[in-house]
Amino acid sequence: MGDSFAPFDIILLAIVAGFLIFRLRGVLGRRTGTEKRPLDPFQEREPTVKRVGETPARAPGKEQAAAEAKAPHEAEPQGPETDLERGLKEIAAADSYFSPASFLEGARTAFSWVVEAFAKGDAKTLRPLLNDEVYSNFAAAIESRNKAGETLETALVGIKSADILEARREARTAFVTVKFISEQVNITRNRAGEVIEGDPVRVVPVTDIWTFARDLRARDPNWVLVATRSSN
Repeated sequence: MGDSFAPFDIILLAIVAGFLIFRLRGVLGRRTGTEKRPLDPFQEREPTVKRVGETPARAPGKEQAAAEAKAPHEAEPQGPETDLERGLKEIAAADSYFSPASFLEGARTAFSWVVEAFAKGDAKTLRPLLNDEVYSNFAAAIESRNKAGETLETALVGIKSADILEARREARTAFVTVKFISEQVNITRNRAGEVIEGDPVRVVPVTDIWTFARDLRARDPNWVLVATRSSN
C-alpha cells in the first residue's frame, strides 16, 4: 500500500468520476440560456390579464404599451357640447384647480356637515358653509324648533349618489348644482321626548338638490351653499 496508484486504479477512478458527472447532469439538467430568472420580490412585475373562458395571458409589456399610446387613434365622433359641459369648462378655465371629481368629493363632505349641524341646531357650524339667505332660512327653522321644544334627530346612513346637474359662470362667480340621493333616519321629538314625526328604525331615501357658489377671484377656495330645492 506504500506504492502509488497503479495505472489500472487511475483508469477505474476516471470511469467512476465520469459516471457520477453523467448522473448529475441527468438529474440537474443543463443550462440552455432559456431558463427563467429567479423571482425578485422587489422587482416590479407585469400583471396578468384573464377573461372568462380564456387561459391567462400576459398583459402588454411597458414598451408595447408605450408604443400603442403613441400610435394615432381614430377619433370617435362626439355630439354637440351640452350646457353642463360648457359650464364646467368655463369654471375650469377661470380656476385651474377646479375639477368635477374633487368638487364632488368636497360637496359630499359639506352635505354631511350641513345635515348633521342642522339636526343638532348648531348654527355656528352652519354659518361659514351657507350664504346669508340660506343661513337665515336654516337659523329660522332651528329657532322655531327650539321654541316649540322639539328636537330633530338625523342619522345619515350614507350618500348613495352625488351628481352635478348644472354648472355655470356668471362674471366672477361660479355656480354648481348637485343632486344628492342619501339614506337617512329622521325623527322629531316633543318636549317629553316622544316621537311626533318619523320612524327611528326606518331608513328612507332623501333627494336634495343644492347649489354651491364661489367667487373665482377670491383667495378663499371654499364653496358655500346658496340655494336648496326638492326634486319635485
